[in-house]
Amino acid sequence: MTSPTSQQLYRFLEDRFACAQACTECARACAVCASLVDPDGTERQERVRRLGIMCAEVCDATCHVLCEESRQDEDEIRVRLEWCRSVCLECARAFDGQPGAESAAGTCRACVEACTEFLQSLT
Repeated sequence: MTSPTSQQLYRFLEDRFACAQACTECARACAVCASLVDPDGTERQERVRRLGIMCAEVCDATCHVLCEESRQDEDEIRVRLEWCRSVCLECARAFDGQPGAESAAGTCRACVEACTEFLQSLT
């Protein structure tokens, strides 16, 4: 087994930070978007609100995992990133067509992209 080069290590840390930052931004955007949806609205609005809340929680938890300095199991990180990507994508799709949620949908998609790039650096 060979050690990673300093350039590979730098790229890994850069991707990890970018992913954590995207998760933080997504959590914030989803929480705000969910708070603006009428809790007594239509069934679709309730779904959007619930997905926004869930996405905010998943992104927040993913960010915490990525920011921990302790040695973590790579498989655990992969599972967390896959879960985050899945929830963010579902949330972005739910936000599509929701008035005023376009920006939050874009933030969710940016988080999906950042998680995907970080996952690729784990291989």
